[in-house]
Amino acid sequence: MSTAQTTASRAVWDELVSALPVGVLLQDASGAVLAGNRLAASLMGVPCAELRGFRRPAAWDASGAPLPSCAELSSQVLRTGAPLTIPMVLPHARLWAEYHPLEPRQQVLVVLRPVQSDVPHSARLLDGLTGLPGRALLLDRLDQALTRARTHGTLASLVLADVHRMAAVNRAHGFQRGDELLTAIAGRLRQGLRDDYTVARYGGDEFAVVAEHPNGSGEAVAARVRELAGRSVRIGGVRLRPGVRVCWVTSDGDAAVHSVLAHVEERLRHTGPRTPA
Repeated sequence: MSTAQTTASRAVWDELVSALPVGVLLQDASGAVLAGNRLAASLMGVPCAELRGFRRPAAWDASGAPLPSCAELSSQVLRTGAPLTIPMVLPHARLWAEYHPLEPRQQVLVVLRPVQSDVPHSARLLDGLTGLPGRALLLDRLDQALTRARTHGTLASLVLADVHRMAAVNRAHGFQRGDELLTAIAGRLRQGLRDDYTVARYGGDEFAVVAEHPNGSGEAVAARVRELAGRSVRIGGVRLRPGVRVCWVTSDGDAAVHSVLAHVEERLRHTGPRTPA
């Protein structure tokens, strides 16, 4: 393509996308930005002049649910030929990112939308009490983990931890103390587990962890979760020691997300209450 043609193409790009009410990025197969509009740069917190060639740093993830790398996302979309929508929680913004394959050119079109523009879709993105990912973000990260396991021949484990006897804590010490206990447990899980694990609030008194590993099972992760969640906590001058039930399921990626969830939930239902030591 000549310099004149390149300049004309960029002018057409600017004219077409500059006024769109969504952020638009064009990425190559490695995830590097080839072009983008001003809104995309603003949503990503990057000066427009620095957008070309930009790759999202891993350190940007602020959700406790690590994002796949830019290269992994572009590769997945181009390999499958199917669009992909993922939630992105950045330090300065919460976004939905829609990836669309442009297969003949081996490029990816990315559409960015603030979560505020899609409230029903985003309601459970982050848990309001603990700040951990909610179910929407958990399901996305579990799906991504299963896809990588299936593609790379690795494994993905889902661990569920149920903090039981919370009703007794709430009756004896008040709901505020119960909420403080759950928040303390959430902090311990996030700080005590590897940064590349997803730690989420699964339900009222339940937490979930997604871990990827080359071999073995989720047993070691489950043991660590049990140890962290079961530690005593001093809240408002009262020492509380929660009881914790933990179950896990490991998959090579062939199982669907909801099948993995159903399996681990069934295991949890048949696990008797664990009495604190």
